[in-house]
Amino acid sequence: MPPRISIITPSYRQLEWLKLCASSVADQNGVRVEHIVQDAGTGAELDEWASQQPGLKFYVEKDAGMYDAINRGLRKATGEICAYLNCDEQYLPHALSRVDAAFRNNSEIDVLLAGTLVVDGRGHYMCSRPPLKPLLRDLRAGRMYNLSCSIFFRAELFREKKLFFDPALRIIGDLDWLKRAIEAQARVETLDVFTSTFSDLGTNLALSASGKAESTGSPESVLHFLSYAATTTAHRLRRLLAGHYSLRPFDYSIYTLEQAQTRQTFHVRQPTGVWRNRL
Repeated sequence: MPPRISIITPSYRQLEWLKLCASSVADQNGVRVEHIVQDAGTGAELDEWASQQPGLKFYVEKDAGMYDAINRGLRKATGEICAYLNCDEQYLPHALSRVDAAFRNNSEIDVLLAGTLVVDGRGHYMCSRPPLKPLLRDLRAGRMYNLSCSIFFRAELFREKKLFFDPALRIIGDLDWLKRAIEAQARVETLDVFTSTFSDLGTNLALSASGKAESTGSPESVLHFLSYAATTTAHRLRRLLAGHYSLRPFDYSIYTLEQAQTRQTFHVRQPTGVWRNRL
């Protein structure tokens, strides 16, 4: 039977992280999944590892950057629901079956936004990013709250509507894609479940000065600054009302560099909705 969900992972010289990412896709249950790794030419070690992964669809092609690689993978995808997961990101247990159920229960959903846990390089908890329905004004202002590893969408958006990622962008293609999807009248909903982890390694482009510049540009006036400050306040109020700053303790299980063969469980006693590296 054909897969229900297709996951695309752009890859280049991140084999140790890719192994963890692939394991987190391979152990998903309750739904048929295909995992497409689109590699830009890492080399023999990755090629050998991929050849020993029977559930992996592995392609080596030179590309024009991450979003070009994602587009290449999407064109190969055969699932009805698609997403992309970077090498340093993972899915939590049962994540994709919950995503599948949400799409099955509501045939009108085009894009589904779930929650993300931010962890450090050893898998330790940093903060929570529960989903929040995006406002077009925020996206146009360069604010992308929902992380790409927890964004899922119907394949018809690119197969029929040709809504692919812009390969000319280097960092904020997910923001641009979501903005264009909403402008094209795509129906966006949220799933109040944490499906994924994002590793804040201190080198993520989206957190860099370049990422912020590509996202927002430089303020041109005091009026621009005041407008941005006002939307920031409104955004934080929305999060407060949604309960993002009053989270309950929980456990999560992921693969780590120290424990790569089985998931390691972490307990979070004091969850926080504040991502201090982004303040």
